[in-house]
Amino acid sequence: MGEFVVAPASVDDMGLLAEWATAEGWNPGTGDERIFFPVDPGAFLVGRLDGHPITSISVVRYGTGHGFLGFYLTVPEHRGRGYGLRTWQTGLHRLAGRVIGLDGVVAQQANYRRSGFQPAWTNIRYRGVPRLDPVATGSTLVDARGVSFQELAAYERRFGPAGRDTFLALWISAPNHHALAVLRDGALAGLGVRRPAAEGARIGPLYAASPEIAAELLNALSHDEDDDRLSEIALDVPTVNGDAVALAERAGLTPSFETARMYTTARPDIDVSGFYAVACLELG
Repeated sequence: MGEFVVAPASVDDMGLLAEWATAEGWNPGTGDERIFFPVDPGAFLVGRLDGHPITSISVVRYGTGHGFLGFYLTVPEHRGRGYGLRTWQTGLHRLAGRVIGLDGVVAQQANYRRSGFQPAWTNIRYRGVPRLDPVATGSTLVDARGVSFQELAAYERRFGPAGRDTFLALWISAPNHHALAVLRDGALAGLGVRRPAAEGARIGPLYAASPEIAAELLNALSHDEDDDRLSEIALDVPTVNGDAVALAERAGLTPSFETARMYTTARPDIDVSGFYAVACLELG
């Protein structure tokens, strides 16, 4: 069987995790792993068989009572031999005593249920070139980096069970990330981020005070910054918000991938009405 050890990942390991995620067809954002690592460096674990990496998991801590699980992978040739389960158990130990969330692919959802996770909603990845008529909402779109970070962080906390200020700061300021905020009557009414990916661009998170503001943000983020042309985008839409699903369908986007948001408790009390797209499936 060889010696199998699960231990914290190195910075170099993060590139390998990104390669594995791409091979699974998850289409991660370009350079996502370089943003993820500083959020909680001890959260990224790699299982090595005789020194060779074959499994991974991420178990990021948020606040004092929450965590998020992602990057749960075993390379195909080593599946079915218990290495993934041992990695899973090590990861859960790091989050012991916390409420844990994850976005699980269809093939693993039964296993997650057996581990105590309860489905909260389904995320559907919609892809395509959006076709939306211009929307006039009376709001102002601004570069999110110019907005008070304290206000941005307080706004973002409405859509998750715990604050994740470090992640948000890195997410809106990373190279090639285009972050827009919506101001209405001087108050924040929306936030969206676009980033490049291997296939097209990814948009997430997408938060908005109304379907009209969400459409305005989606329209703005769907245009290439260099030449203002529409480009192919993908966004992971929580079906718990019917307005979010309706917006993606109205934009002419096509479902291509599905996950389930699951928690170890009942669904946290968050603002689902303003939640139009998940930031990323790995960190929630």
